[in-house]
Amino acid sequence: MRRISKLTRVAVGVASLGLVATACGGTSSESGGGDTKEDKGLAIAYDIGGKGDQSFNDAAYAGLTKAKDEYGYKTADIEPTEGETDADKEQRLASLAKQGYNPVVGVGFAYAPAMKAVASKYPDTTFGIVDSVVEGKNVASLVFAEEQASYLAGVAAAKATKSNTVGFVGGVDIPLIHKFEAGYKQGVEDTSGGKVKVISQYLTQTAEEGGFSSPDKGKAAAEGQIEKKADVVYQAAGLSGQGVIEAAAKAKVWAIGVDSDQYKQAALAPYKQYILTSALKDVGGAVYALAKSVHDDKPLTGIQTFDLKVNGVGLSESNPEFGKIAGLKDAVDKAKEGITDGSIKVKTE
Repeated sequence: MRRISKLTRVAVGVASLGLVATACGGTSSESGGGDTKEDKGLAIAYDIGGKGDQSFNDAAYAGLTKAKDEYGYKTADIEPTEGETDADKEQRLASLAKQGYNPVVGVGFAYAPAMKAVASKYPDTTFGIVDSVVEGKNVASLVFAEEQASYLAGVAAAKATKSNTVGFVGGVDIPLIHKFEAGYKQGVEDTSGGKVKVISQYLTQTAEEGGFSSPDKGKAAAEGQIEKKADVVYQAAGLSGQGVIEAAAKAKVWAIGVDSDQYKQAALAPYKQYILTSALKDVGGAVYALAKSVHDDKPLTGIQTFDLKVNGVGLSESNPEFGKIAGLKDAVDKAKEGITDGSIKVKTE
């Protein structure tokens, strides 16, 4: 039987970690202590796009950095390889566990088969997986209510549009990204009363085709939507989303970021004035929460849900323009209240 934990409340607030400036690179580790097993702590294995995506993977790295700074132990963060198999992922997770890292986190649903195969072989190690549910006595499934943050993004888009046409660019046509689209469309619909049209596009059918790792694909998709009069474009596309933001800035229309507060990302600074807001997903907080639980000898296991009630998702307000658009902030605040009190039920598909 699947063990379902109560909503975890040890997550730090959305975006409270802040993203550490990063650059793409290969396998890396950071030492804060000796090389004995007892001195080894959190290790993360990145999803497609790797470190430097200014979004999903970098948020996980922020969680690792916070844990390393707080506990002074050795950490590791490992890059994916192009065209890798589940067997490659298994080897990566097993190697980290064998070296004594604890917990070991797979960042992304693609690690599900590998984690299912590896976790039972290392019962003394706590494993975590982001965006998927894996059964196991020593596995914590770190999942998010992405649809709730996306609903708020839809509210913002409906209030910001002047053309009554907005866009959505999804990286890969999969159920996880459908949650982003569903929440966004519902937020737009509820706020505009059906007056605002949403144009949706997915970049690829599979991750292997580069939907989460191709800024050029994101840029082309956004340009197409902008040609169709979209003046707000929301992207849930990982590294590809950088191309969406670039296209929006070039056309001087609004972009809505995802996962991290992309207005604050150094790599996106040239475009920041056109990043209206970002749908936040506190991957860093979830990763840190798991590390803290292991450090406290009370490891989290089972399904850990990070939603609006526990600040696991949200909407950024960093861009000063966010507060200048008539009715936008009030509408978002009202939607937050409705979601948290249950009067607004957000769709996931």
